[in-house]
Amino acid sequence: MKRNKISAFYQTGKKSSLFAASVLAALILGACGVSAQPTEQSADQTVPSFTVTPVGNNQNTITVNSSETVTVVPDIAQVVYAVRTEAKDAAGCQTKNTEDVDRVIALLKSLGVAETSIQTSDYTMYPIYNYSNNTQRITGYEATTSLTVSKLPIADLENILTESVNAGINNIQSITYQSSRYDESYTEALKLAVESARKKAEALAAAGGCTLGGVAGIRENSNYSQARYTDNALASQMRATGAVKEMALEDAASIMPGEVEVEVNITVEYFIP
Repeated sequence: MKRNKISAFYQTGKKSSLFAASVLAALILGACGVSAQPTEQSADQTVPSFTVTPVGNNQNTITVNSSETVTVVPDIAQVVYAVRTEAKDAAGCQTKNTEDVDRVIALLKSLGVAETSIQTSDYTMYPIYNYSNNTQRITGYEATTSLTVSKLPIADLENILTESVNAGINNIQSITYQSSRYDESYTEALKLAVESARKKAEALAAAGGCTLGGVAGIRENSNYSQARYTDNALASQMRATGAVKEMALEDAASIMPGEVEVEVNITVEYFIP
């Protein structure tokens, strides 16, 4: 007796399991049930061999793995600023650092950055020591506040970086390019992977003299995570001491985020009637 049951197993990243679940459920709607095991390939055959696994009710299955990648051009960026302040005493250092951070936030808002896109992601303060004649003494304090600024349109990134450096920001920890079309691209990659899995299974079934049935199970092996690319070279230059302002003017004008890849991997199991 055949089973008509759809099952989907997911191991997805944070905040996206519901999205990935709905996508895969839509892809296999109307198909016969699902589950999965990796197959092996025979070195002496022109067509890969397949694994036949007994399941409930004396039914056999063919299992295949499938991976697909969709390329997308980033359109937003995330910048992490480090606002560093030094002072002779701890209280004065903290006060001055707060003032510096407020000035940076005011600048970003004046450049059109939404307040909801600005987050304080880290804060540290530690003493500065001077070692002399085997004696350690505190000469001052240094405070650092990290600001993570998200969802910056890449078209505005050049101006934001330049104005930030002109305003006195001398440390940019990281610049990350992302895509606002990630969900759409991930869905497209999932569809391509399911289509590819079907073609593989049909080839295996034909090689083994079998008839391919409906889907018995699908498992998503890839992790759902926002597509991103970190520009380490540009961030390193922006962190360097010395002619920071000149670097910003030169390099910001040549920002080229390139492309990022959205990759999925699934395992699909089919019934053999």
